[in-house]
Amino acid sequence: MEPSHSNDLHNERIRTRDGLTLAATFSGERGQPAVILLHGGGQTRYSWRSTVRSLGALGYHALAFDARGHGDSEWSANSDYSYDRLSDDLQAVAATMTSSPVIIGASMGGMTALHAVGRSEASFARAIVLVDIAPRIDPKGLKRVSDFLNGHRGGFANIEEAADAVAAYNPHRPRPRDPRGLMKNLRLRDDGRLHWHWDPTFFRERSDIKREKHAQRLLDMCSNITIPALLVRGAQSDVVTTHGIEELRARLPQLEVGTVPGAGHMIAGDRNEAFNDAIMPFIERHARL
Repeated sequence: MEPSHSNDLHNERIRTRDGLTLAATFSGERGQPAVILLHGGGQTRYSWRSTVRSLGALGYHALAFDARGHGDSEWSANSDYSYDRLSDDLQAVAATMTSSPVIIGASMGGMTALHAVGRSEASFARAIVLVDIAPRIDPKGLKRVSDFLNGHRGGFANIEEAADAVAAYNPHRPRPRDPRGLMKNLRLRDDGRLHWHWDPTFFRERSDIKREKHAQRLLDMCSNITIPALLVRGAQSDVVTTHGIEELRARLPQLEVGTVPGAGHMIAGDRNEAFNDAIMPFIERHARL
């Protein structure tokens, strides 16, 4: 289809059911087919900046928001970052759209989307895209993610140190010549150091028992999910396994699966154009019904 040229990015604020304010960025016009994008743990809405802009240019009303405790969204006073609260937030955002959205969720965002759709008696979404996530994932990959998110609690002396940490976590991704884009994820605190801009209490260590209970609960919820579903996996991901995908497909027989070559867990950041190519046919089929 011809581009609409309405791909400028705009910011807005959305109130949650328990009174927090979420920061959101959108492109496209209200009334166009809706798409909501959820970032992964420790990221912000800016990880979707290119995809939001591209979707707006193609005639969608695309919106990405910072999860509570992340980026420019408010932190929970009682550190309530459960998937029930994250799901409440997603439904509050969806309620601001003029039509049922396609939901795209990366990692934590994908888990939130599964949880929100699976617990609902009537689906509020048109379709769902999971980005390198499944209810049960590789423990070693999870530990690597957890070590990165829970490390560097003392912050960084400068942006170069932060860029070093990201490069060590993503050794397959070329290091940007100009690391200033990382400032979207960093804030200067009173100690004079740069810290990741998320609530440290968000990433409390969870026991293996709690993670297993959550995975099983999520799989059980899948019986309520009847909308179209797509899982996009990074070929170099150490988080999503073939077993995890097949286990999910057994609960979601409508699940389609695609793979992005040369990408790890952070697919959109590793190979954004290839990621967009992988999801667009699915979105075109289901967002405009």
